[in-house]
Amino acid sequence: MRGSRRTVLIVGLTAVLLWWFLRHANLGTVAREVQDAQPLALLLSLSMTVATYVIRAVRWQYLLSPIGHVRFRSAFRTTVIGFATNALLPGRLGEIVRPYLLARRERLSGTAAFATIFLERVLDVAAILLLFGVFVVLFDPGLAAVDAETFRAVRVGGIIAGAVSLVSLGATFVLAAHPERLGRATSRLAHLLPANVARAAGRLVEAFVRGFAVMREPGRLGVAVLLSVLLWVSIAAGVWFVMRAFHLTLPYTSSFLVLTFLAVGVLVPTPGGLGGFHEAFRFSVHTFYGVPNDRAVAAAVVLHALTFVPVIVAGLVFMAQEGLTLGRLREVESADNEGVAAKSVGASDGRHVSASVLGRPGSAPVAVLDPARGQLEQRRHGA
Repeated sequence: MRGSRRTVLIVGLTAVLLWWFLRHANLGTVAREVQDAQPLALLLSLSMTVATYVIRAVRWQYLLSPIGHVRFRSAFRTTVIGFATNALLPGRLGEIVRPYLLARRERLSGTAAFATIFLERVLDVAAILLLFGVFVVLFDPGLAAVDAETFRAVRVGGIIAGAVSLVSLGATFVLAAHPERLGRATSRLAHLLPANVARAAGRLVEAFVRGFAVMREPGRLGVAVLLSVLLWVSIAAGVWFVMRAFHLTLPYTSSFLVLTFLAVGVLVPTPGGLGGFHEAFRFSVHTFYGVPNDRAVAAAVVLHALTFVPVIVAGLVFMAQEGLTLGRLREVESADNEGVAAKSVGASDGRHVSASVLGRPGSAPVAVLDPARGQLEQRRHGA
């Protein structure tokens, strides 16, 4: 029942956001704007979408490297599956599915792998704010006059987010230094719990913090930071190519401002950022650059399609090859909510992923780590 209520709320939120996005649009004019878009620029934007997932996979390899060796193929496929899950299901479930799938395939600690997802998000925020800072320095001096109050609010929000990002990076660095101490401290703080539960909590926290091991290796961390900047420069390029396709003669740095709004828009808990993504783009280019509303709406729709459709298609193909279905991925969320996922992932290191959750009847064999033997075995669902 709780899941049904949440589904109704998300559907309602999506409908409201899309209505708000389209409330002043002339759909006939929007369709003509889409027809007049330049195909070459759209193709270049699509190529940037593909490039971003390659960069994400390479960056994840660097973040995971202190934990264990990860093949590019595994990092890429699980990254695509994770983002496809985010685009198709609410609640950013892909952030849970992605490290679990990778841990199953590469025999890593699922808990430590999940920690690298948190680190990814911190690096993403830092890169976005860096680009926004570049925009603030290089933007057209007359831009603030368009909507000075809104622009001032954007700058304040950027400063606050930047401070939070720096604090998060600092905390991550401190935690990464001594994971075993944090694990022991957690065990001691959990004195009100049964002894076995307290010890399990301590091991879980220690395994999670070990996912920050890259923070202790300046070389790998530096590469991850550079890849984060390259990632968001590529995403910004994809946004700018769409703007060029719709005949918006704006400087490349304008995409940094738009990107900041899009990052906020996708935080709305709707599948694929539906509504929130669209309105974030429309609002930013219409408010700050005076782009006609119908053209802004058309560009937002096309940009969303180029951003999400390719990863959805590729993700569904990879899921089918893995013997996964969206229904089974939903069970991961249910298991996590009920505390079952912790058992299926393993009490101490998170390496075992239950085939009953990540497989399906009649599916292709899936790799499951046998804790007793320390080996990956090919099993079918129910084996």
